[in-house]
Amino acid sequence: MSRIAARFEQLAGRGRTALVPFVTAGDPNPEVTVPLMHAMVAAGADLIELGVPFSDPMADGPVIQRATERALARGVSLTQVLEMVRAFRAQDQDTPVVLMGYLNPIEVMGYASFSEQAGAAGVDGALIVDLPPEEGHDLITMMRDQGLDLVNLIAPTSTEARIAKIGQVASGFVYYVSIKGVTGAAHLDASTIADKVGEIRAQIRLPVGVGFGIKDAETAGQVARVADAVIVGSAIVGRIESLADTPERIPESIAEFLGGLRAAIDVADGVGHGSTSR
Repeated sequence: MSRIAARFEQLAGRGRTALVPFVTAGDPNPEVTVPLMHAMVAAGADLIELGVPFSDPMADGPVIQRATERALARGVSLTQVLEMVRAFRAQDQDTPVVLMGYLNPIEVMGYASFSEQAGAAGVDGALIVDLPPEEGHDLITMMRDQGLDLVNLIAPTSTEARIAKIGQVASGFVYYVSIKGVTGAAHLDASTIADKVGEIRAQIRLPVGVGFGIKDAETAGQVARVADAVIVGSAIVGRIESLADTPERIPESIAEFLGGLRAAIDVADGVGHGSTSR
């Protein structure tokens, strides 16, 4: 069983919804990332999504685009991101880490080399935004050989047939994009999310995480009532941006923000939600 599957199984057994923060590796400088990862776990993060900087982040809104630019300006590469995960693993062998990014850096490294190096570093999976399931066979096979999960995105416009197709290749969990558009855009519609999550569960027997548009404790609690994981990105990255000139304050500030989200999720879970059997 993968570290991701084991974590979701543990959470389901305790009736808890996962809190999954996203940060861009190397933002605002490489020295911040590993301490920030540890601080997020201490504040209640159950999994970590670590963004791999890329020059053309087409699925991301301006907040995460700027984070990527800051990291790239510091020379952060996929190889360095893997070293950050390796450093994190020196103290934390339990918290799953999922890389989120785009196919180009992986192609440059080579599918086999990426899979081997990611597995050796302690990565648990990857969400590759621009890799359709129809075109991912070689990389998926190599990742699975190294024990890595492939996390797939599902859009509000995904049909039943498309969801079923994604279910054939996805592992670990699936990521439902709760709004149309890029990260950080629009507002959540809790009833629409609940309907779509139910549709996904009818096709895929994996935990369902929901992200895009979760900005605060209130929206985190709303999503926790219907999802297996609450995924928060732009709201965290925006706070990091505001502290870019005082990076030593970032771990504590983000931990405080996540603590509020964790509390709201726990309240939602306390009224009978938070398991994968919903």
